[in-house]
Amino acid sequence: MVAKRAMLEVHVQYGLPRAGWPAAATLHRAARAAWQGSGAAQVVMRIVDHTEGLRLNREFRGRERPTNVLSFPAPPEANAPGRPMLLGDIVLCAPVLAEEADAQGKDLRAHFAHMAVHGMLHLQGLDHQTLEETEAMETIERQILGGLGYPDPYAETC
Repeated sequence: MVAKRAMLEVHVQYGLPRAGWPAAATLHRAARAAWQGSGAAQVVMRIVDHTEGLRLNREFRGRERPTNVLSFPAPPEANAPGRPMLLGDIVLCAPVLAEEADAQGKDLRAHFAHMAVHGMLHLQGLDHQTLEETEAMETIERQILGGLGYPDPYAETC
């Protein structure tokens, strides 16, 4: 008997023209593969341009550059009884991901999927502040992405 996975609602927003960026289905699939919870939940994933990515990274992290992924966990009071648990928001900065994918010789869709998984793991409490945390998180990412048919995102590229 196969255990039924908990339902994850993924709401994808494009804060820039949709053309040329991975489809919402790619992000849905990656987020759902990374969801390890036992109940129904929901997450909002927003794809942004350079300007919005810079503004968010400046406002919430005090950094003067856009970054590839930001995760914003929902506060506990945002969750109502009888409703799916709101995990939070994931912001993917499309131009940064495109630059990284190009520089690292990675498929753009695979890189977006990796960052969606990475953001989902952050929303579930994983982090990479220590070497041990980094190794654990990277191992989980490799397993999830491998299960989705993507290559190891941390493998050396030539």
